[in-house]
Amino acid sequence: MQTDNSNDRRKRAQAMGGLLRTVVMVGMPGAGKTAVGTATARRLGVPFRDSDAEIERAARRTIAEIFEREGEPFFRERETAVLRRILSEPPCILSTGGGAYLQARNREAIRAEGVALWLRAELDLLWSRVRHKTTRPLLRTADPRATLAELARAREPFYAEAEIVVDSLPDLTVDQMAGRVAAALKAHPGVIEGPRA
Repeated sequence: MQTDNSNDRRKRAQAMGGLLRTVVMVGMPGAGKTAVGTATARRLGVPFRDSDAEIERAARRTIAEIFEREGEPFFRERETAVLRRILSEPPCILSTGGGAYLQARNREAIRAEGVALWLRAELDLLWSRVRHKTTRPLLRTADPRATLAELARAREPFYAEAEIVVDSLPDLTVDQMAGRVAAALKAHPGVIEGPRA
């Protein structure tokens, strides 16, 4: 449900570098949501926020610790609360955890107040980026690459509901990817006001 009229959105956009709605970066771990999102926000002159970082700050624990101590359902509740709060605030580029967009309530909130952008990446690229990281609780398995592949198969139909899709390409720099994202946002109606990117 829209909470303000188009004039209010335009005034807010002028204050937020022309961004009319919060852009929610969705996709698999390793797709580049945080790095590309940060660079895109810098390019557009708007704030960048990370839902996982906001959850960690509020809980004073890492995501891995929250999963271990409280479990995934507790984490998902906190994730939804943070997402809704950020969507109610001035527009920004928002990176979300890989599972956030799987929840129907989160997809509905994003559609109502923002726009989802799927940063789509091939499995080999994802694996090359996450294989040495220890901060991914869902990949702490006997065969993390197979787990990643299974997660991708299960999640991609949900990610495909995003209004905008940009492919994450291994031969492009973060800044080049940010340029692709900014161009996609500019091409999508109702996201950026006036000439940007």
